[in-house]
Amino acid sequence: MTSKNDTLMERAQRTTPGGVNSPVRAFRSVGGTPRFITHADGPYVWDADGKRYTDYVGSWGPAIVGHAHPTVVKAVQEAAAKGLSFGAPTEAEIEMAEEICRLVPSIEQVRLVSSGTEATMSALRLARGATGRDLIVKFEGCYHGHADSLLVKAGSGLLTFGNPTSAGVPADFVQHTLVLEYNNTQQLEDAFAEMGDDIACVIVEPIAGNMNLVRATPEFLNTMRKLCSQYGAVLIFDEVMSGFRAALHGAQSLYGITPDITALGKVIGGGLPVAAFGGKVDIMKHMAPIGPVYQAGTLSGNPVAVAAGMATLKLIQEPGFFESLTRQTSRLAQGLSAAAAEAGVGFCADSVGGMFGIYFLDQKPDSYAAMMRSDIPKFNRFFHAMLDAGHFFAPAAFEAGFVSGAHDDAIVDETVEAARKAFAALV
Repeated sequence: MTSKNDTLMERAQRTTPGGVNSPVRAFRSVGGTPRFITHADGPYVWDADGKRYTDYVGSWGPAIVGHAHPTVVKAVQEAAAKGLSFGAPTEAEIEMAEEICRLVPSIEQVRLVSSGTEATMSALRLARGATGRDLIVKFEGCYHGHADSLLVKAGSGLLTFGNPTSAGVPADFVQHTLVLEYNNTQQLEDAFAEMGDDIACVIVEPIAGNMNLVRATPEFLNTMRKLCSQYGAVLIFDEVMSGFRAALHGAQSLYGITPDITALGKVIGGGLPVAAFGGKVDIMKHMAPIGPVYQAGTLSGNPVAVAAGMATLKLIQEPGFFESLTRQTSRLAQGLSAAAAEAGVGFCADSVGGMFGIYFLDQKPDSYAAMMRSDIPKFNRFFHAMLDAGHFFAPAAFEAGFVSGAHDDAIVDETVEAARKAFAALV
């Protein structure tokens, strides 16, 4: 029988490049046909053939309380009944700003936008406008959205400027972007020693999620904070993924580091398009309409999206939520590692809060170069074995996974048992 997923993919490719609206969904990394999702509930999604999967993608992070949570759905319905968009301020926007500032102490003022890319792009513009400098420092393996100046790979040598990683990005757009190795403290120190007075900002994922889950070392981030303060550069934490995911108060709370600007997204929209960037008043005062740094968005602070986000933020603050989420995610990572060890497969896993990483490596990676040594063909076989068994992991070896508050002991145990069989088949 022909799969409806195959039929939909064939149809989609006629009108959409590659058949998808975001590249990783196309399954190009793992092969096969993407699953077209019809609906979701709690920890599960269903595809066009009616097959149910335990979901560890979680809409790439936002579904922290589980899919279609009744409280979130009710909030959306009530907001939608009052109007979908106004293009004018609302009290709900104020409430969300107040909630974000309360939960993330490094943020005194915040600007709501509609996507993570918009948040990081705007944060970079703000940093440049506030400092009067041009140079951006980023790290290999960290993804900060598809803004032109961020689609850049490392240059050919130490402290060389990057090259575009996407067609359509002129070299001139990345000539002010310096790409360094993640967790390489010495290289960071060398960069500041050579050109610190020209650096507008350093942008980093304190817990990376787009080269799989890779943690920054405390030494790396503390050195970054010290150097930015010393040279007058702006430190931007991209917590679009880790914000309210790695910990209630963000990854910055785990490290005890105060960034100058924080970018947020995913969880704060509860599944609808909301993102934000914010920081100290001394920096945010440079934003229009009170300052010279321009940023605008027709749907920024959309009332329906804000309602979903606020409902989600309230739910994750309920007593015991994060403790339970962290425990379940850790149980999954430990269970997968144990199952792989039983089968004699080179594998390890890690987790922070509701995020996890799985690696076909003998030890946890600390950089993009380390992650690149993964056994990708083995991951691909594992991915399809788990998909066939009804467990949906990210369709690429370089993406973090996500657990929700709806994943209970029985669901995690069922996933680990399926993995045990999948690992055994890899030997």
